Amino acid sequence: MTDHSKKNKADGIVVIGAGAAGLMAACAASDNGAAVTVLEKTEKAGKKIYITGKGRCNLTNACDLQEFWGHVVTNPKFLYSAVYGFDPQQMMQFMEENGCRVKVERGERVFPVSDHASDVTKALLSHLSGKNVKIRYHCPVSHIMTDVRDGRQYVTGVKLRSGEEVPARAVILATGGKSYPSTGSEGDGYKMASELGIRVIRPRPSLVSLRTREAWCGELQGLSLKNVELTVEEIPGSENPKDPAAG
Repeated sequence: MTDHSKKNKADGIVVIGAGAAGLMAACAASDNGAAVTVLEKTEKAGKKIYITGKGRCNLTNACDLQEFWGHVVTNPKFLYSAVYGFDPQQMMQFMEENGCRVKVERGERVFPVSDHASDVTKALLSHLSGKNVKIRYHCPVSHIMTDVRDGRQYVTGVKLRSGEEVPARAVILATGGKSYPSTGSEGDGYKMASELGIRVIRPRPSLVSLRTREAWCGELQGLSLKNVELTVEEIPGSENPKDPAAG
């Protein structure tokens, strides 16, 4: 949501969230000459990056794009503009140029050569260094501020939970979902979007743990296997295991 009114003196862009999406958004905005303020609620940037891919960060996939579309379950056309605007090869080049050497492994998965996810975050922060970008930590946002003029709603900035107001001509909402509260992903973005009248589709679990009645499954915790396929039959809700001690 952008304010094109001359009455708004704020000329900067605010990005809410310093995760992978927020940092990439800041890179793109600053590369196009914008002054950017990134507001992060936790104490550091890229908290989920550090734990993704078992701490190695599978940052993209080098497969052919036609093959890639075949693996998108729902509406691949939705991703066309984003992927063709910045494809996997460009992502790999971006990482290399910012100090993170990459390698391609089984399944065309791309990882840092170091096998350290932290190098991905360092590359993003390296790209932002020296640009007109300010990252503020411990700055949780309460809501996005708007104004109504001539029957239209315009963004004017954001308000922090501390009460401080940060003016902006545009706001990029990059808070992540609500799947990992300890990393800061508590669903704040859904609330902010809803307050602006944006329809939010109810999130559903995707990458989840499986619970079984058999206790021996718990002994396999931490074991990783390659090329394994699992088929789960539809089970009536009454038959689902509910014992917390289940495997």
